[in-house]
Amino acid sequence: MLALLKSGALFGVDAYIVAVEVDVVNAQFFRFAVVGLPDAAVQESRDRVNAAIKNSGHPFPMKRITVNLAPADIRKEGPAFDLPIAIGILAATERLNSERLGDYLIAGELSLDGQVRPVRGVLPMALAARDAGLAGVIVPHDNAAEAAVVNEVNVFPVRTLNEAVRVLEHGGEPYQLSCKTPQEPHFLNDFSDVRGQEHAKRALEVAAAGGHNLIMVGPPGSGKTMLARRVPSILPILSFEEALEVTKIYSVSGRLRKRTALIRERPFRAPHHTVSDAGLIGGGSVPKPGEVSLAHHGVLFLDELPEFERSVLEMLRQPIEDGEVTISRAAATIAYPARSMLIASMNPCPCGYFGDPVRGCTCAARQVTRYHQRISGPLMDRIDIQIEVPRLKEDELLQRHVTGKPSERIRLRVVAARARQQARFAAVEGIHCNAAMESQHLRQFCPADGGVRDLLKAAINRLGLSARAYDRILKVARTIADLAGAEGLEVTHVAEAIQYRALDRKMWGAG
Repeated sequence: MLALLKSGALFGVDAYIVAVEVDVVNAQFFRFAVVGLPDAAVQESRDRVNAAIKNSGHPFPMKRITVNLAPADIRKEGPAFDLPIAIGILAATERLNSERLGDYLIAGELSLDGQVRPVRGVLPMALAARDAGLAGVIVPHDNAAEAAVVNEVNVFPVRTLNEAVRVLEHGGEPYQLSCKTPQEPHFLNDFSDVRGQEHAKRALEVAAAGGHNLIMVGPPGSGKTMLARRVPSILPILSFEEALEVTKIYSVSGRLRKRTALIRERPFRAPHHTVSDAGLIGGGSVPKPGEVSLAHHGVLFLDELPEFERSVLEMLRQPIEDGEVTISRAAATIAYPARSMLIASMNPCPCGYFGDPVRGCTCAARQVTRYHQRISGPLMDRIDIQIEVPRLKEDELLQRHVTGKPSERIRLRVVAARARQQARFAAVEGIHCNAAMESQHLRQFCPADGGVRDLLKAAINRLGLSARAYDRILKVARTIADLAGAEGLEVTHVAEAIQYRALDRKMWGAG
């Protein structure tokens, strides 16, 4: 007997339909083969399926069983095929009678006692089922919430193999999210907690308003990490489309919390400086998104930037520029989205007190230079805003009440500035904020005339700015103008933008 049903497999952050063909025939010797480029986890499903069927009260056929996963030219990975293979065997041996077997996408890992365990990538699988016109999806109970985000597909959660059999034979009640309307996220970290550092808070507001990358340089304890962790609280709330993209990435990487429907908070990722190339950028023998993709539509915070391996930092240049990570393998090329704000921090020297007015630096000049050179000039050129964060003064530390502006008030200004940018770029495909502008867009939206042109010319001659740094000054100036509600660039906007570029020339020279 032959049973035909459907499952799903992942390719990057998307999924595609896999036809599961199960053929069971009489033979002199027992044989159970899985073909169609299965990986080790799929091959091991034979033992899990055998035990799960027996322990669920069904006889396992001691015949020749052949399972084909089509298309056969794409490698299949993970344990999500356990449940459809078991269902296919039961259908092929007439232990399950259903005329709608091929109308559902079925996915789930089986334990030896027949329990259905959660798998990664259920959200993109539900989207693939919707696009293929399937009636619904049968998924593990812990994955039901993420699948139910796709309104056009009926979701049938199951806890055991026998529950899946009952759904296919008798139908079931589709899963409904308890709350379809997302709530505005609540932030534990607020800018009102930050003492002093008004210059740094202003720079972070500009960065959030235009989606710019930023680096903070200052001694230990000056508040760099505290400031960075509060940036998500001033970014615009995720739209549904953005939340869907973020949730897909976390789903395929297996990082989505159980029973989570949709991620509503912008991600904040802070990998340790010992992170590997694959951990930061993505990849591995079985490619998965790295930290830069997990921070998509959010913030990637790299604390103690010079402590990262230089090879790892140089790999950031392409994702920063293009907004995606491309991973090439012999069989396929996978692209992961990586459009995030990069916020970095570092000490001014190895001991942390170079230039500090209170505590003297113990580093030799050669050590300081070598420390700065761990970060290349081309990488610094890709960081739009570069600021110094000095130690707090005594009166700022000793003040009884913190009087900083709350994040909600700052976010209102950021949202207004982003709205102006969206209106400006409405006819430009792929650009939603100033940081994403290309050279042709700068000529159109950031004309430099009169006093603005003279100021930029003086800055180029004095600071030795590269062409990329010049472009980023114009982008930041455009954001400052948007925050001020101005139609065109003014000298004050450009002057503020230039001061955010002085740091790399002070510490890295013209390289």
